[in-house]
Amino acid sequence: MTQTVKKVVVAYSGGLDTSVILPWLQENYDNCEIVAFVADVGQGAEELEGIEAKALASGASECYVVDLKDELVENYIYPTLKTGAVYEGTYLLGTSMARPIIAKAQVEVARKVGADALCHGCTGKGNDQIRFESCFAALAPELTVIAPWRIWDLTSRESLLEYLAERDIPTAASAEKIYSRDANAWHISHEGGELEDPWNQPSKQVWTMTVDPIDAPNEPEFLTISVVKGEITAVNGEAMSPYQTLMYLNEKAAAHGVGRVDIVENRLVGMKSRGCYETPGGTVMVEALRGIEELVLDKTTRKWKQTVAAEFSHLVYDGRWFTPLCASLLAAAGTLAEEMNGEVIVKMYKGSVQAIQKKSPNSLYSEEFATFGDDNVYDQSHAEGFIRLYSLSSRIKALSTK
Repeated sequence: MTQTVKKVVVAYSGGLDTSVILPWLQENYDNCEIVAFVADVGQGAEELEGIEAKALASGASECYVVDLKDELVENYIYPTLKTGAVYEGTYLLGTSMARPIIAKAQVEVARKVGADALCHGCTGKGNDQIRFESCFAALAPELTVIAPWRIWDLTSRESLLEYLAERDIPTAASAEKIYSRDANAWHISHEGGELEDPWNQPSKQVWTMTVDPIDAPNEPEFLTISVVKGEITAVNGEAMSPYQTLMYLNEKAAAHGVGRVDIVENRLVGMKSRGCYETPGGTVMVEALRGIEELVLDKTTRKWKQTVAAEFSHLVYDGRWFTPLCASLLAAAGTLAEEMNGEVIVKMYKGSVQAIQKKSPNSLYSEEFATFGDDNVYDQSHAEGFIRLYSLSSRIKALSTK
């Protein structure tokens, strides 16, 4: 390799890619110390079990496991929820939201150990390489970035397995484990296998977090969600931290098959990809917040909120968290959320969640004005003048063309 690197911090998951990366770095960067960094973003104890020992056995001099679960939910997920961001109308940004906090923590470890390089295991086809490296550029532009997938001669899952077998390095991965998955406290994503053909229906083995809606309980379940300034603060009257709230809602919603989506999305690199996502608790949160928003925001303000949401969804998806635009959009969302207080009752049933009851002290809804019955507050004859003025330009155009 042409780069001279003395110490590198590797974003390590213990999966197939990073299991190869540690020995590959040893073989290709002379006298380079390798430090493994593991981000605990709620992917589960099974994925983290024995990971330090595995990293050290694979060539790392140290392994730092950093607990980021609470910070992820409080400082990344909750602010994103406040904006209303949903990418291309469907994807709740589970992988995308986790990348900036992982990159930030990786930079912090690099500075702590005096590293001069950062390494990630993202492929050259995906979005994550852009997300990680955009964050690195914003936070530590002086550090060298190593992206093995863009420079090594390994080209497939099979070649990675062969690489490990040749070196007698154990791995839980196999050619039969055909799905690429990414999990955190918010969601789990699934790609690969039969999903690469959009005509194929996902098999039952794709889904791992939620009950099949067909097998979900035959009776609905109701939850009361409390919202303060656009943030969920309690469920069924019990106050919880953001992380505790998400874990509780994940459990409840997953049991009813809530939160499954199957989409073909536009990657930032230009290609389309098909992914299946499970976001049970997050789907409930989005529905509850939308219920309060419907009551509180007037027409023009809600239209602006939808613009903020769309912009922020692309910002998060494209890896631009540490930018002035992000700070600006979050500030706008915070202002819009000042009046978003209230309670929503959601109904979960057979894969769906609906806000069926909602109230807010700041509600702009007035039964007196909206009723189809008799009222003493709205003179319907006033609508005639409004309509004439509203349609005046159309009237003038029609008259001028006669």
